[in-house]
Amino acid sequence: MNLKLQWLKNKMLSLNLQGMIISNPTNIKYLTNIEAEGTLIITPKENIYITDGRYIEYVHSILTLFDEIIVYNVNDISKEDYENFFMFCENIGFEENYISYATYKEYIRKFKINNFVETEHIIEKQRMIKDEEELSNIIKACNITDECFKYIISYIKPGMTEKQIAKEIDEYYTERTDGISFETIVASGENSSKPHAVPSNRKIQNQDIITIDMGCKVNGYCSDMTRTIFVGEPTEEMKKVYDLVLNNQKFALDQYKEGCSTRQVTKLVENDFKLNGHDLIHSLGHGVGLEIHEPPYISYRNDAQLKENMVVTDEPGIYIPGKFGVRIEDTVQITKFGCISLTKSEKNYIII
Repeated sequence: MNLKLQWLKNKMLSLNLQGMIISNPTNIKYLTNIEAEGTLIITPKENIYITDGRYIEYVHSILTLFDEIIVYNVNDISKEDYENFFMFCENIGFEENYISYATYKEYIRKFKINNFVETEHIIEKQRMIKDEEELSNIIKACNITDECFKYIISYIKPGMTEKQIAKEIDEYYTERTDGISFETIVASGENSSKPHAVPSNRKIQNQDIITIDMGCKVNGYCSDMTRTIFVGEPTEEMKKVYDLVLNNQKFALDQYKEGCSTRQVTKLVENDFKLNGHDLIHSLGHGVGLEIHEPPYISYRNDAQLKENMVVTDEPGIYIPGKFGVRIEDTVQITKFGCISLTKSEKNYIII
C-alpha cells in the first residue's frame, strides 16, 4: 500500500471530497515518485495516472503493485472514459494555486464535474513534515554540499572569475548527485551586495569578500547553504557586519524548535539589525524539500509555527549597496526541543 496515497484518501474523506485531480508535478512526485508529464486522478474506485506514450514504459518501471495506480495512455482514453471517472461523485478537489483558468474549464468539461472544490494546499501542507526517507535524502544532499564547499575553498584563487567557480561547483554536483537544486550564486566584491547575484566574469581579487550560495539534489530532495568567505584579511567594517549576521544566524538556530513562531523569530532578528543600522531585506528562511523554496516561509509576513521534522533554512543577510554583502545560511531539521543543522561547514571567518 502506498502510504502517502492512503493518507491523501483519508484526508479527502475528512474534507468530503470523493475525488481529486492532481496536476502539480512536484505533488505527483511526492505521492508516487513519478517524474513525467501527466496527471494523477484519485477516484472512489481507483487511482489513475494519465500520461502519453513517451512515458508509459518509464512510469511502469517506477510503480509497484503496492502503489495501486493504473496507468493510462492519454490517447487510449475515450470521451466516455473521462466522463465515467467521477461518476456519482459530488465534490472533486483540484489544485487551485497551480492550474490555469483554461485548464480549470477544460477539466470541468472533460470530466463532467458538477462541483469543483479548492483543496487549499493540502498536499503542500503535508509535505512540510518529512518522513525518514525524505530526511535521509536531504541529509545526503547536505553532506555532499559540505564536501563541495570544502573542495571549492581549496580551489578558489585570485584571478578566477565568478563564472569559473560556479561552473566548478555545478560540475562537482553533477558527478555525485541529481545536479544543482538552484542556480549557484558566486558573488564577489561589490557584487555580493546583491542577494540574488548572477555569476559574472568579474575576477576574484585580493581583499575580496565572496558569497557562495549552493545546493544539490539527491533523489529529488534539495540542500541549501550559503557561506561568505574572504580573500585575505577582512576589513574592520566587513568583520563588524559579518559578526552581526553570524550572531543573529546562531540566535535564530537557538530559537528554532517545535512551536517557534516564524513571525516572532524574524522580528527579533530584524530588530537587532535595525539597532545596528541595517535591514533584513528578505525572509529569514524557508522550507526545503522537493522544492528549494517551499512552505513554511520564515518571515514577518507569515505567522506559522515550526513543527517536528520540518526542514527549513536559517539565512539572515546584510547588503550594503555598491560595497559588499554577507549572508550565512544552513539547512536544519526541526525537533521538539531544538534543531539539528544538516549543513555543518565552518561559519567563523574563512580566509583563503
